[in-house]
Amino acid sequence: MLPRFDPNDNETGMKLLEDLTTNAYQVQQQVLELILTRNVHTEYLRSYLNGNSDKKLFKEKVPIVNYEDIKPYIERIANGEPSEIISAQPITELLTSSGTSGGQSKMMPSTAEDLERKTFFYNLLVPVMNKYVDGLDQGKGMYLLFIRSEITTPSGLTAGPVLTSYYKSNNFRNRPFNRFNIYTSPDETILCSDNKQSMYCQLLCGLVQRDEVLRVGAVFASAFLRAIKFLEENWREMCSNIRTGHVSDWITDPSCRNAVSLILSKPNSDLADLIEHECGTKSWEGIIKKLWPRAKYIEVIVTGSMAQYIPTLEFYSGGLPLVSTMYASSECYFGINFKPLSKPSDVSYTLLPNMAYFEFLPVEKNHEEMTEEIQCNNVSGQNCIQEEVKKEGIMQTVDLVDVKLGHYYELLVTTFTGLYRYSVGDILMVTGFHNKAPQFRFVHRRNVVLSIDTDKTNEDDLLNAVTQAKRLLEPLGFLLTEYTSYADTSSIPGHYVLFWELKMKGNNDFPVLDHTIMEQCCSTVEDLLDSVYRRLRRNDSIGPLEIRVVKHGTFDLLMDFCVSEGSSVNQYKTPRCIKSEEAIKILDAKVVGRFFSKKVPFWEPFKL
Repeated sequence: MLPRFDPNDNETGMKLLEDLTTNAYQVQQQVLELILTRNVHTEYLRSYLNGNSDKKLFKEKVPIVNYEDIKPYIERIANGEPSEIISAQPITELLTSSGTSGGQSKMMPSTAEDLERKTFFYNLLVPVMNKYVDGLDQGKGMYLLFIRSEITTPSGLTAGPVLTSYYKSNNFRNRPFNRFNIYTSPDETILCSDNKQSMYCQLLCGLVQRDEVLRVGAVFASAFLRAIKFLEENWREMCSNIRTGHVSDWITDPSCRNAVSLILSKPNSDLADLIEHECGTKSWEGIIKKLWPRAKYIEVIVTGSMAQYIPTLEFYSGGLPLVSTMYASSECYFGINFKPLSKPSDVSYTLLPNMAYFEFLPVEKNHEEMTEEIQCNNVSGQNCIQEEVKKEGIMQTVDLVDVKLGHYYELLVTTFTGLYRYSVGDILMVTGFHNKAPQFRFVHRRNVVLSIDTDKTNEDDLLNAVTQAKRLLEPLGFLLTEYTSYADTSSIPGHYVLFWELKMKGNNDFPVLDHTIMEQCCSTVEDLLDSVYRRLRRNDSIGPLEIRVVKHGTFDLLMDFCVSEGSSVNQYKTPRCIKSEEAIKILDAKVVGRFFSKKVPFWEPFKL
């Protein structure tokens, strides 16, 4: 299922993609047959199939599941029981996802073969980019890549983020030479566990090698913008390092320091002067193109919740295209953008049929709810509901090649690593086909209302946090009558904003706000959000949560606006997340008090 090819051979790579997409149906059937044949005697599948690997029986008997359904099986493996519970192949590690369960990161099974599958996937990105951008083998990429902390489970298995796993693997560290993927960052700087030292050293190396840089990027748009902010705060020190040929003394990681010193090598006053001239200007508009003049594009994910960063990226970019190359998650790597230079709003991903077995649950949108949502939330598909298409108690799914253009679906995967008919939680829309393989636009994560970075706060979690926080106001005689929220990314890092409308019990007098109590409300909300949010707050990837108190009657104005834009008065519900700039302006115009969390919420690494 993983044909070998030389990533330096563009023609072979593109032919392989053409073969996979032309034979999408046959490849998908082979994938499912292999997964079932290999794993039919696992405890999980045996309980439904009794040793029968028939594909039709699989879709009739094996249920569609979410993480809560499979969590007990994964925790048993983490606690030392054999992999054969869910996988015939040994589970070699657990990958923590940005989604949470019970406030903690979800854990996804992974195998040694899965690393090979990821490497195969990354290699296929090369010929696609070379088809659209010439000369990428004539320089380097300044990609800012980082690792995060991992834990060891009672079984001895490591549990950590999927990208940390890949960067620390032999597949990455001992990768074969590929002239299209040479980085300005030495591996030692990527693998440095101190993110501040890692960021400083990677940016410093990128500046020293500026004339060789042909592309810049990070995994997510939010991470790349954090790097730009870090550069704004530290460029003077970096220029001093370049001028003296000596890296700052606070860079104490030995491997990192040695690797950077080899690149810094000697004093370079001319380069330091040039960088000082560009960074010392009043405006940083277009700074990326100024600092790295040969760069051809910025590679970051700007789909889904990352789309909110597009205006800021465009401000800094100097007109460089924003390229989203791939669609992937901790569960599985899914698809590739076959038109990488398309506008961010037009990005679609072609699912590769040999990566997993894909099924799709049709979803439809209630017209009235969608009208309200589009006008007030500006999030397509937030109120998706599964079609009531059931047969003998099992929801009917659609195969990869049978999806319909323009229709919306929830993605299900059956993987080589022990997930069976698992709902990823992503809603996708079919935008076209490449040969027989469909292309999808990522619409949104199911139930997510707020996201700044890799955090995914859903409506229930937000409601629970607000419910607990408002209790601090009750002894003062205050009532919280309405609330909504939005992710404010106008500054770096972005932060959550809650709009609260308050009143006094028994009358409409506006309450006198106590700063200390309101700040405690902010902190209480943060304390009750999940571990991913709290971790990102602790490392300054998300700023302090803000509550903006608005005048009495403000939410009536919000309803009036939504109705004027097409919402039904009868079916109007206050949106718990606002993304419409007009709606935010209406709320902001009535703000009478702004309060921020004064303490960082408690967080500790995930423990079993």
